[in-house]
Amino acid sequence: MRSLCSFAVLLLVGLVSVQPAWAGRSVKAKSNPLEGWTTKSPRDEIAPDFSINRRGGPAKNGSLVISADTREGLFGWWEKSFDVSGGQFYQFSALYKSTGLEQTRRVIVPRILWRDENGSKVSHDAISYPSYRPGTRPTAEPEFPVHEETLKGGWIRVSGLYRVPSSAVSGIVELSYRWAANGTVEWSEIALDMVPAPVQRKVRLATVHYKPTDGSTNQEKCELFAPLIARAKEQDADLVVLPETLTYYSSGRSYIECAELVPGPSTEYFGELAKKHDLYIVAGLLEREKHLVYNVSVLIGPDGKIVGKYRKITLPRGEIESGITPGNSYPVFETRVGKVGMMICYDGFFPEVARELSNNGAEVIAWPVWGCNPMLGSARACDNHVFVVSSTYTAISSNWMISAVYGRDRQVLSPAKERGEVSRTEGDLKQPLLWNSLGDFKPQIKRHRPPITSKSQ
Repeated sequence: MRSLCSFAVLLLVGLVSVQPAWAGRSVKAKSNPLEGWTTKSPRDEIAPDFSINRRGGPAKNGSLVISADTREGLFGWWEKSFDVSGGQFYQFSALYKSTGLEQTRRVIVPRILWRDENGSKVSHDAISYPSYRPGTRPTAEPEFPVHEETLKGGWIRVSGLYRVPSSAVSGIVELSYRWAANGTVEWSEIALDMVPAPVQRKVRLATVHYKPTDGSTNQEKCELFAPLIARAKEQDADLVVLPETLTYYSSGRSYIECAELVPGPSTEYFGELAKKHDLYIVAGLLEREKHLVYNVSVLIGPDGKIVGKYRKITLPRGEIESGITPGNSYPVFETRVGKVGMMICYDGFFPEVARELSNNGAEVIAWPVWGCNPMLGSARACDNHVFVVSSTYTAISSNWMISAVYGRDRQVLSPAKERGEVSRTEGDLKQPLLWNSLGDFKPQIKRHRPPITSKSQ
């Protein structure tokens, strides 16, 4: 009997250890999506309640639940380790739905941590991140997936695309709830899957440094910029930014006298040039709508049509006293070169304008500007990890505002050196910018920025 049992055990072991011909191939097997998840908290006394809803989620295939009682400051998360292949790209996605919470950006936070075979932190591959000095290998800090879209039933999708550091073998996914009382979050349909490498999103940004001193009519002022726009095309620019209120500069007329309809003659003229040269043009103009006049930036597309406009929100004394009306929105426009927002001159003194544009998805901010502290251009770019493209009349010798492209790390990438110059630079909107000890900071801005209180309105 004992020998028969021993034979049975050996047979069972053999069956388990035998590798079929298809072993190692990618086989999609059904699995419980809630398996492998554990709960954690920095301290037991601030741990929220954890539970599993087997019929939760929009597909009714289960959800991970975190709930907080009446106490503030509770903090905890669901955690699971996913196997990954170093050097490959992975797409993270998850759905969540909250109840009892007015604002979720600081409360509901997913993270991904890359770890090696020993469970230790890893470093990025230096060759992948040119924002670091050659030969350096920055530590791979946590990734923060971002809000992507709101679905039916109140479910929100968060996602992120990441290149896994070459020495990483696992990605630890954390789905957390932080600090707010009387709230609940459900997490469902969580995935971290290998995907093909993304296509680069190169963008070529140009600015002009020019004073349109000749001419006195709107048409004559616009025509002065035609050679500069042609030069931007010669440099293979995707987008070129012109200065603020360009029909007003040195015209001998008032803001109000220069104002026109948008669409109108000036936008039609620049539309013809945009279509001819197959690029985007941002022009600073003065817009009349009924009895109101606005200082505007207009984005015109390669098809010659207006993509959108922005009405200057922060007005200096001179514009207020002249009867110009402020705008009240921060539009961002989808283009073939990325998501473009606009601000104008005095807006640069106030971080809220660029921040709202960034919150609305801007990757590039065009900035027609008469004059400003150039360091504020660097600050607005760095604050929000966006490219800022300024176009000014200010002379280089004044040591004041410049016409330039500011990189996402605040560096001035291509400052114009003389009057009539077209300056152009190239960037990759798909390439993350890594900071020492912070990693890719842009996705963290929304999660970590201070809450807005009534006193700060």
